[in-house]
Amino acid sequence: MASGTKNKSGGSKSARGGGGKSVKAMRSAAAVKKPKPWGTVALVFALVALAVVVIGYSVMKVNEATAWQPSDGNQDPSEDISGVVKVKYDAAIHIKATQRVAYDQSPPFGGPHDEVWADCNGTVYANPVRSENMVHMMEHGAIWIAYNPDKIKGADLDALKNKVTGQDFIAISPYPGLDKPFSLQSWGHQLKLDNVNDERVDQFIRSLKRNNFQFPEPQARCDASPGLFDPTNPPPLDTSPMPADAVKMDGTGATKGQVQNGQEMPPVPPSGAPSAPVVPPVSGGQQPPVPGTQQPNK
Repeated sequence: MASGTKNKSGGSKSARGGGGKSVKAMRSAAAVKKPKPWGTVALVFALVALAVVVIGYSVMKVNEATAWQPSDGNQDPSEDISGVVKVKYDAAIHIKATQRVAYDQSPPFGGPHDEVWADCNGTVYANPVRSENMVHMMEHGAIWIAYNPDKIKGADLDALKNKVTGQDFIAISPYPGLDKPFSLQSWGHQLKLDNVNDERVDQFIRSLKRNNFQFPEPQARCDASPGLFDPTNPPPLDTSPMPADAVKMDGTGATKGQVQNGQEMPPVPPSGAPSAPVVPPVSGGQQPPVPGTQQPNK
């Protein structure tokens, strides 16, 4: 009996021992076969990559916007725009409506000009406008987009007009004979281009429109002087041969305009016409900044 009991007990222990090993083996096999959470890992990496892209894009857009914004430390961002031509011109040199200026550039972007400025509050001129009036508006901080009507038409013309319509201190007009499809002018700056989708179009406008460091009259306005300039019927561009008595670029034959508080005083309008309002000076002598706007180049 005792021997049988021992055998029974021994058999039971053996069975228990074998069962324990089997459970461990099963657990070990299950642990080996358990799949790694690669889907979760991939999702985390994808989210991190997306965050990096979004943040990087946001930083890039901010840098892009500020790169063309004038500041005390960067008074002429257009110096980083390839193709911009710069010329220094004296300001407030006026001519009468019956006179012409022998400009040194075509289209001109500085120098003597008519005492009356062209309207430049998002004005789209259908016909060529007298250069002497257009130059005066650039002295006020405006941008002039000139285009060759034989080369810029249809969708390209619409694209340029969209840069002007609804904006202030900018105007567009045809300029027959222009040696490039179109050009952008501000006081003392010019950029001639072939493609209306060129990124330099916006860069030029942001860099130089109402850039107080680059134009002579920071307090000047851009609306037409009542009784002196009609945006719906502006004086036409004169393409006839230049007369011998044309005003020279040094101002010979012109008069010096009167400037008060950074703004030229407009001529007296004809009898019966309303007087042009005077814009009060802004504290500190600076114009309010315009959202989205501002040496040989590279």
